[in-house]
Amino acid sequence: MTGAAALAAGRTVVVAAGAATPGRRPQRPAAPLPPSPAVAVERERDLATGPASTSGSLGSSSSSSSSGGSLGLGSRRRGLAADASVAIRAARFAQSLNEQMWHERLAGTVSEAAPRVEAAEALSHNKWEPTPTTLTQAQLWARIQQDARDVAAAEPVLASFAHMTVIMHSSLGRSLAFILANKLQSSTLLGTQLTRLFVEAYEDDPLLVEAAVADLQAVVERDPACETFVQPLLFFKGFQAIQAHRVSHWMWQRGRKALAVALQSRMSEVFGVDIHPAARIGWGVMMDHATGIVIGETAIVGDGVSMLHQVTLGGSGTGKGARHPVIGNGVLLGAGVSVLGPVVVGHCTKVGAGSVVATDLPPHVVAVGVPARVIKRLDEFDEPVKEMDQVSGFILDYVI
Repeated sequence: MTGAAALAAGRTVVVAAGAATPGRRPQRPAAPLPPSPAVAVERERDLATGPASTSGSLGSSSSSSSSGGSLGLGSRRRGLAADASVAIRAARFAQSLNEQMWHERLAGTVSEAAPRVEAAEALSHNKWEPTPTTLTQAQLWARIQQDARDVAAAEPVLASFAHMTVIMHSSLGRSLAFILANKLQSSTLLGTQLTRLFVEAYEDDPLLVEAAVADLQAVVERDPACETFVQPLLFFKGFQAIQAHRVSHWMWQRGRKALAVALQSRMSEVFGVDIHPAARIGWGVMMDHATGIVIGETAIVGDGVSMLHQVTLGGSGTGKGARHPVIGNGVLLGAGVSVLGPVVVGHCTKVGAGSVVATDLPPHVVAVGVPARVIKRLDEFDEPVKEMDQVSGFILDYVI
């Protein structure tokens, strides 16, 4: 039953908090809608003081004259105690009523009927895989070097810059290490030290460079403002921030946590992107514009995800377990989206700009709003990240 039908029938359904079993979320039995807070206060007063026709009669008419002023004083004291009890009970009732209504609004009409989204499922579908048009690392590096030579020939002011960052290097890993080290160096983190650190990471784990290859091609494919392969490498801070995070994550996994956090701090200062070193990010990820993106410690971002500026993957609670969201493969997060708590966004889902996600979202849907609600279901073969459409699908009807 939809939320509208439930209201029409005078019933409400509340999703059980903390449900962790697979399948459909456990639900409470249907119950009448709660009374308004004003009606609740009157009910509590009646329970505490009795019916209005008899309350206070001990201190009136013949009873007052026969028992004297002491009985009237005792009645007033009992009345004050009853009023205090009513106020406390009414406040508690109003609080529980507000919490119940809030949980109903968070659940939404679609979420009540949808099964719980499992993180493993969200991260298993639509994983990144090379396509016939995907360039190998060697092919991509050849294209990047040619693009750099074209830049040097077309713009003499950038000729030395192109040679220092790309043309003089023997591989993509060496070039990337030099670029990131020069971006992140400071008076206490020297560029030569950072260069050796990045080269060490790439030599120890070659998959870091392969992930960069996937990320760079994702930018070229999804961003129409990107005209060459050398542009993201040299100028796009979203791409550079992801590659810096991959190295800080490599440090974190090897117990070099102080250095990892130091690199995270410097990355936040330079790029305006704050990603905890423990956060996990998949391949083929694009951060468009990237300013203000925040990703917390236990967050997981799947393959092929695209997110725009001001996206927050925030935590909830102070525990040591999972506190941050899981973003499934192929998800598109519009500008300013906040996903809060250990929720799961299913694969190939699109979340509209400015939305706040506080509950699981199923795969292949369009969600928008505060809190985010599912307003459209997509075809199971649709992949929003390939179109990067930030507008269509969010408005069902409108009046001018």
